[in-house]
Amino acid sequence: MQTSKIFKYVLYGLIFAAGLLAGKWLFGHAEPRAETAEHVHPGHEAQVWTCSMHPQIRQDKPGKCPLCAMDLIPLTPSGASGETLDPDAIGLSEEAAALADIQTVAVGRSRPVKEIRLYGTIKPDERRLRSLVSHVNGRIETLSVNFAGETVREGQVVASIYSPDLLNAQQELLEAKKLGETQPALLQAAREKLRFLKMTDSRIAEIERTGKAAPVVDIPAHAGGIVTAKRVEQGDYVNTGGVLFDLADLSSVWAVFDAYETDLPFLRIGDKVEYTLQTLPGRTFSGRISFIDPMLDKTARTARIRVETANPRLELKPEMYAAAIVRSSTGRSDGEMVIPRTAVLWTGKRSVVYVKQPDASAPVFRMREVELGASLGDEYVILSGLREGEEVVVRGTFVVDAAAQLEGKPSMMAQEPPSGNETGATLVVQGLCEMCKERIEKTAKGVGGVYAAEWNRETQVLTLTYNPDRTSPSAVGRAVAEAGHDNGAFKAPADVYEALPACCKYRK
Repeated sequence: MQTSKIFKYVLYGLIFAAGLLAGKWLFGHAEPRAETAEHVHPGHEAQVWTCSMHPQIRQDKPGKCPLCAMDLIPLTPSGASGETLDPDAIGLSEEAAALADIQTVAVGRSRPVKEIRLYGTIKPDERRLRSLVSHVNGRIETLSVNFAGETVREGQVVASIYSPDLLNAQQELLEAKKLGETQPALLQAAREKLRFLKMTDSRIAEIERTGKAAPVVDIPAHAGGIVTAKRVEQGDYVNTGGVLFDLADLSSVWAVFDAYETDLPFLRIGDKVEYTLQTLPGRTFSGRISFIDPMLDKTARTARIRVETANPRLELKPEMYAAAIVRSSTGRSDGEMVIPRTAVLWTGKRSVVYVKQPDASAPVFRMREVELGASLGDEYVILSGLREGEEVVVRGTFVVDAAAQLEGKPSMMAQEPPSGNETGATLVVQGLCEMCKERIEKTAKGVGGVYAAEWNRETQVLTLTYNPDRTSPSAVGRAVAEAGHDNGAFKAPADVYEALPACCKYRK
């Protein structure tokens, strides 16, 4: 029994020794292939570390971002199958471009058509509005038209009126008739007086023939249309020129639309307009622009556009809502350069696109600033910055821009690429309000070599990212002080401080 225990311990010892020898043999042969931390392959560039939130930060070793204290990440330089790239270009591998679904289109020329949508209402043609008036003083005895909306025909009797003045004029005619052979001029004058009171020649002849004056006379409508307003009631006394009814001839109407000032350059008198009405779905009406208001509404920033439309069946009624479409060409015979709307990135006053380099074997892009023309819905006219035939990114644009920002290349948010020698600093700057914040940051960014500046109103701290070869916190402090804000290095001149707005006076 004792012998078996001794044998077991000896066996365990032999197994342990064999394991040590095997490990030494395996790992001892791997050590010569290990590289020291200082060893760098020929042609291999030193690793650069950057911040994912502040890509302008560059360091040659890992650490914390001086602006946000986030861990720095290794920067993977762009490349295109080992090719030498433009320093400002951003290269992606074929796999990365495919995963991001980056798509490009060639810039070409066409005759773009801008589609303008307008909204408005149907209005009566103001040239066809009429008022039925009384041409004599008197009392309304009867009314033949009793409500607004009634149709009146030209020549139709609309009212009967008792007029002492008209009765006297008829009696004068009868007296002049008796003296007609001796004083024909008096008879003619009496007739003319009745004509001026809008009595017809047939009625005048009837009075002369019967020898009787009528105390009540009819008032005929001198125009036809729809009654839009009733101004009198039976028994009312009216004066000469008093309005009895308002009429509107709706056989032709106006469609009046509001056009924004940005659309006015593309609208011309004579352009064809097609519009629809909510009341009559499925129907399309058309007309041509007959008038463009020369004055803008100062509140809505719109101008009225008038379209005349025939309305023989009176289907179009005033105040109906209308929606119109106008298709207008830019007018250039040789066409315009246009690109899709998705290709453009906006940053303040700048508009940028990413142009694909034509000679690279892998996707390589470079940011370019462009000047935009008219917006054509899903496209933009390009005034300058691109040439016909160049390819621009239309899908995955933000992916390319993000890659450019991480590598410190020119991008939507960084017009001037960092030099690789950036550092951060903080400066206590006095201020009170948002106006102070805007003034401090604008002044700091205006100092050459400053890439970023952010002032915190609560802590009064101005955080800087700058190139130490070009500027220093002291230079920034001097500039900020000259703008009116005390800081740890300099004090603002008294006259500059006093010129600040009242809300910015931080000195007690």
